[in-house]
Amino acid sequence: MACPHLPQLQSLQPPRLSQSVHREECTQCFDNQDMEGGVDVCLSCFNGGCPSEERHHSRNHQQRSGHPFTLNIRRRPKPTIKRDDGAEPPAKRLAIQEEREEDKYNHSAELKCWLCDPQNGSIVSGALDNGKGAELKNAIMTSLSSARQSEVKSWEEDIEACEHTLTLHQPDSHPIPAEGLAQCSKCDLKENLWLCLACGNLGCGRAQFGGVSGNGHALLHYNESGHAPAVKLGTITPEGTADVYCYKCDDSKMDLELAAHLATFGINVATQQKTEKTMTELQIDQNFNYEFSVTDENGKPFEPLFGPGLTGLQNLGNSCYMASVLQSLFALDPFKAAYRGDHVNTCGEPLPASCILCQLHKMHDGLLSGRYSIPRANLPQDEPPKSNEPVFQNGLRPSMFKALIGKGHPEFATMRQQDAEEFMTYLFKVIRTDAKKRGIPEKNTPPESFKFGMEQRLQCQRCQKVRYKVDSHDSVSLAIPANKVTKIPSDENEEPKEDWEPVELESCLRIFTGGDGLEYKCPSCKETVTASKQTRFATFPDILAVHAKKFQLVNWVPTKLPIPLLVNDFLILDEYVGKGLQQGEQELPNDGETGATSTEPEVDAEALAQLEGLGFPTTRCKRALLANQMNAEAAVQWIFEHMDDPDIDAPLAPAASQAAPADPGMISMLQDMGFTSAQASKALRETGGDMERAVEWLFSHPDDMGDVEAPGESAPTQESVTKDYGGSGTLPARYRLKAFVSHKGPSVHSGHYVAHIRLDLPDGEKWVLFNDEKVVKADEESVDALKPLAYLYIFERV
Repeated sequence: MACPHLPQLQSLQPPRLSQSVHREECTQCFDNQDMEGGVDVCLSCFNGGCPSEERHHSRNHQQRSGHPFTLNIRRRPKPTIKRDDGAEPPAKRLAIQEEREEDKYNHSAELKCWLCDPQNGSIVSGALDNGKGAELKNAIMTSLSSARQSEVKSWEEDIEACEHTLTLHQPDSHPIPAEGLAQCSKCDLKENLWLCLACGNLGCGRAQFGGVSGNGHALLHYNESGHAPAVKLGTITPEGTADVYCYKCDDSKMDLELAAHLATFGINVATQQKTEKTMTELQIDQNFNYEFSVTDENGKPFEPLFGPGLTGLQNLGNSCYMASVLQSLFALDPFKAAYRGDHVNTCGEPLPASCILCQLHKMHDGLLSGRYSIPRANLPQDEPPKSNEPVFQNGLRPSMFKALIGKGHPEFATMRQQDAEEFMTYLFKVIRTDAKKRGIPEKNTPPESFKFGMEQRLQCQRCQKVRYKVDSHDSVSLAIPANKVTKIPSDENEEPKEDWEPVELESCLRIFTGGDGLEYKCPSCKETVTASKQTRFATFPDILAVHAKKFQLVNWVPTKLPIPLLVNDFLILDEYVGKGLQQGEQELPNDGETGATSTEPEVDAEALAQLEGLGFPTTRCKRALLANQMNAEAAVQWIFEHMDDPDIDAPLAPAASQAAPADPGMISMLQDMGFTSAQASKALRETGGDMERAVEWLFSHPDDMGDVEAPGESAPTQESVTKDYGGSGTLPARYRLKAFVSHKGPSVHSGHYVAHIRLDLPDGEKWVLFNDEKVVKADEESVDALKPLAYLYIFERV
């Protein structure tokens, strides 16, 4: 019997370019088009759902949405055809292009009507052969899939033109002979050559990843002449693209008139051929070269592991920072418990791909269910795995999760390598912001287990009065002392070598919680005096994240140092607890009580810690952040440009104690959104009274209680504030190492991350290495070797 609902098919429209088509995998689990049931793509909203009997996310979506039709898509790989001559195909330029799926896979598609069969969808035969059905099928099969769409957008770096390329002034045409473009003008290097677009000087670049040599003569030319834009000769293509670098901006830029600018020097882009890799290509190559071994010291492969909690994540290009953090978090009880339920039945979002909770539940199910943790399948029949090589998993492809979590973020939305600790902090912020929008108490979110209070004690050395302040944190960032030692080799023929002196974690904690002196405008003495400042734990978290900052500025670039940090499996924090106001101590008056000005303008604590981690003095960091609206990246550039300012390290001018009162109407509007008047007042003050920016500030500072005394609101009591610190003040504060994230590479923005996690296996408790899709049992020797060089440590309270 023909489907009576087919006329409704005529009203459906093919996907627009801006719409995501989820035809590769289900939006609520990792079932995909390569599995037996395939993926049902909704022909109304293009959501992808699995027809699994256990979960049946396709049925759930159709019942909730009322959309009548889906296109069931299944994919099978074509056999691999080897060339008879054994030759490899020629190397292609690295670029993001949509792969031709028809060259690699066979596809099948069937139309399902959910009005005929609301339980499983009724297959409508012949509906895709012609007419509207064929049009919709072809549009979906040829559209850029959601995963590919997000990856292409992420890989397309946001390189823009700058004022120096847009306003470039060139001399009259003076062609440069071929021999003048063959070698650096100051040395004999013939590669990595940069042509000054202002005058035509040719200089070698700085040494680059992958062993590309360079003496920095192009940079020297900029320092001498001030000519900022330069183009890398070997990267010019006939299409008129090339690596363009602005030395004044210290970043890659776009030259919209590159062909015309090169013509000034007699270079015709139409005749150029790309002979060298771009800086992006070199960095990608370098990142993939940082490989953590999955063999022991004798070369024996580690044992691959499979099962619940042992599921790998594919590397999307530079996503290992995200994978290592997700593996570590979902090995913890709070994350296991928070996303265990079936959120789909209560979700109010029309599209699961746009719902934070849906994607967190999907990640929980994917990593912990064990359904996808199976040996790699679908190997071409003519390429069986070698008997001496382990077979790993395919791994989950977290494209949907990454696209949603990073949406709108200037760094995490890209495919560039990022900092693992920064991503963890940002993920916590996303979870808390989403919970606040849903009316879910923050204490019911998994990041609450990381939250704790850090006490800051300030004491005037003249009047001896004190002030205590407690702030909430999710991790402890410890600066690791960098001290070199000379190692004398046993062989007298070898030269002595310099190495980094190992540092104990406990000694870093003592430095962190020790006293420090600073200049201070005392509201009691009413003079600028010396004060002591000390940081201690006010409360202790259930889960402690320790971030090891091992950086040093080398040629203006923050370089990661391989300083060994000696970390025991057990950590006790009792000696670092704060005591609060003690008997006999006198409190410093509030600024408002004396009419004095406050000590210094407030700066973003996270941005300040980031700059201090690069080795800059605190006052310099604060001055730079205040000059750049708390933008850490811009602040670094500002510091370099103002290094020679005579007052760069002078004490900051005190901030005014009383800001202009906020608009009561705006405060009322923010209160209607669920914020207190204290929070609303501070948000408006911090953003200059801009309502839209104030809302964004509030969601990005969920832990900030706001101004101490907002209009019409008394200061919060100590009891009410303490409840928001997180953690517990009970002792003993004893912890055990659960996981650590290691990193190889010269910078957190290049290289490769992996995670080691202590898990219960059938043969007992073991360390497991998560290296993208490779999940293996790690031996004690490799753990002992990598633990001191880790970047992020996660301890559980015991």
